[in-house]
Amino acid sequence: MLTLTEENYVKAIYHLQAEDGNAVSTKSISESQSVNAASVTDMFKRLSEQKLVAYEKSRGVKLTDKGRKIALKIIRKHRLWETFLVEKLKFTWDEVHDVAEQLEHVHSDLLIEKLDELLNYPKFDPHGDPIPDADGKLTDSKAISLTEAKSGESYKIFTVNDDSPAFLKYLNKVGLTLGDAIKIKDVEEFDGSMIVLLPDKREIILSKQAALQLYVKP
Repeated sequence: MLTLTEENYVKAIYHLQAEDGNAVSTKSISESQSVNAASVTDMFKRLSEQKLVAYEKSRGVKLTDKGRKIALKIIRKHRLWETFLVEKLKFTWDEVHDVAEQLEHVHSDLLIEKLDELLNYPKFDPHGDPIPDADGKLTDSKAISLTEAKSGESYKIFTVNDDSPAFLKYLNKVGLTLGDAIKIKDVEEFDGSMIVLLPDKREIILSKQAALQLYVKP
């Protein structure tokens, strides 16, 4: 059984590796986990000994098949707990991450199976991220970035790329949430900002930076 710290490293490597498919450097993990480079190197060696990563000092690490399965299992627990917290305990979507970070380390396959059943086997969490199934398979959302949306067309907010509390609170403030049907009224050629019509008929302006963090479906 892995320690909490080892699980956090495996999950962090998975997310960083998913960005471009390349090996994850010591520096990247050091920054994401807020630890010094020497500690990261020691952990890389420990994970390599457990055959969870392939480690080359000059290149960094990549998850092995065994490591990827463990990462997806942790992510599955995290996203199921986030769904439970929102649907059953009425947390807001900007409140659940830190609590789910703690709950994802509970080691009980039976508990997670029961949790999945209670939630009616959800495919996506409250932020629109796919929940791995018991075999580690992910459902493809086929969503596009809001920056690719066309003026005059209607879309549904499907997922967020940035699930930090700050960004989610911003969306709450402007009145946007997952599932909202919106219409793109206009796109500013100069800076990519958008005028968006909300379900309550209000118009808001979204910066390109904000639009980059939203994914939609027609």
